[in-house]
Amino acid sequence: MVLHHFTQEQFLPVSREEAWSFFSSPRNLNAITPPDLGFRIVHQPGEAMYDGQIIEYRVKIAPLVWIPWVTEIKAVVEGRSFIDEQRSGPYRFWHHRHTFEDAPGGGVLMRDLIHYAVGMGPIGEIAHALFVRRKLDDIFAFRRRILAERFGGQ
Repeated sequence: MVLHHFTQEQFLPVSREEAWSFFSSPRNLNAITPPDLGFRIVHQPGEAMYDGQIIEYRVKIAPLVWIPWVTEIKAVVEGRSFIDEQRSGPYRFWHHRHTFEDAPGGGVLMRDLIHYAVGMGPIGEIAHALFVRRKLDDIFAFRRRILAERFGGQ
C-alpha cells in the first residue's frame, strides 16, 4: 500500500470559535464540497461532532456511479482539532486531521493534513496519478474558494 499525503492551510479572518462552529457541524460539508461530487449525507447522528460519531455519505465517483462513504470522527479537541477516518468508502485508507489555531493579530489558521491510500496496487497508483490526486486538489481548491467567499481571507 502506498501512502500519500495532502496538506493545505488557509487563513480565515474570523475567531477560532466561529470557524469551529462551522466546521464542527458535519452538515456544513455540503456547502464546501463541489457539486459534481453529488455529496450527500445519508445518516448523521446528532448535529454536534463528537468522538466516535459515525457519518454515512454517498458520493458520485463517475457519472451514474454512487458509492457509500462511512467516516468516524476521532480525537475531537473542542475548538482546536478533530480527525475523520474512513471506515469504508472510495479509499483503501483515509485519515484527515483538521486543526484550528489562533493567528497572530487575529483570525484563525486552519490546516488540513490528509494521509490516504488508493489501494489496488499498480492500477490504483496509475489512477492516483491520472485523476485521484487531481480530484483531491480540485476539491480543496473549491473548499478554499467557498471559505474565502463565506468568511473572507485568502
